[in-house]
Amino acid sequence: MMQDVIDITDLSAQDIEAIYDLTEEMKANPENFHDSLSNKTLLMFFAKPSTRTRVSFEAGMTQLGGHAIYFSQDQSQMTRGESMKDTAKVLSRYTEGIMARLFEHETMVELAEHADVPVINGLTDLLHPCQALSDIYTMREYGIDDGPLAYVGDGNNVAHSLMQICATLDIPCRIATPEGYEPDERIQERVADADVLVTNDPVEAVAGAKAVYTDVFVSMGESEEKTADFDGYQVTQDLMDHSDDGKFMHCLPAHRDEEVAADVMDGPNSIVYDQAENRQHVQKAILHELL
Repeated sequence: MMQDVIDITDLSAQDIEAIYDLTEEMKANPENFHDSLSNKTLLMFFAKPSTRTRVSFEAGMTQLGGHAIYFSQDQSQMTRGESMKDTAKVLSRYTEGIMARLFEHETMVELAEHADVPVINGLTDLLHPCQALSDIYTMREYGIDDGPLAYVGDGNNVAHSLMQICATLDIPCRIATPEGYEPDERIQERVADADVLVTNDPVEAVAGAKAVYTDVFVSMGESEEKTADFDGYQVTQDLMDHSDDGKFMHCLPAHRDEEVAADVMDGPNSIVYDQAENRQHVQKAILHELL
């Protein structure tokens, strides 16, 4: 079984199915797990802001009888030059697990290398594995996890983790980005043998899809001028009509009438709030298994 969740490649298909089976059990019978992490503490280490990641992990630990500590990097001794190695070693003496939301993926890898407790990736610039795990679980609940899954927008951390989990679970995946915003070549190489298509044509990606996914065009810290490069990549109802009555998905936060038309975001095929809720349920299963 997994020791950390840093990257979807840390998990086998069997690991993912076990997480999903446990998630289903925990959703159906939460009372059976309310003390499963009693006297366990999760350190939540944040280098960047969060809504869903922080609240879902913190509430999830509480529901499992444990405790979560919010710890901001800018309030830590790392601002005075303390190394990640020393930080990881010390935090491991105080807690049973660390969930981190960081900028550079290399920093996450370094944290996991030096920590003596399980580490969960709550987002880096390269990957967002907990989001992808929750997304495919949501598709499973709707009976559409045989795909195809189409993603339209920036080839970012969410796209990378979706590509990887689809490859692991043999789900057809279609990624459409503007030229110059394609997924990282390292990720493309990892899924080269899977049914994963990268294209610059949104219609090609969405055609026949059972789920259509997008994310903000401009991530934290990026220039708003980038938005102009995404003309024609907004998920509109016209684009959705090329899908197989596809469900609309978004990891949130969403900017209506930017990356997605308001009538799609708030329409009958939108399952974005189920996705958001399932972050908590899937992460509770991960916490239960790791801690």
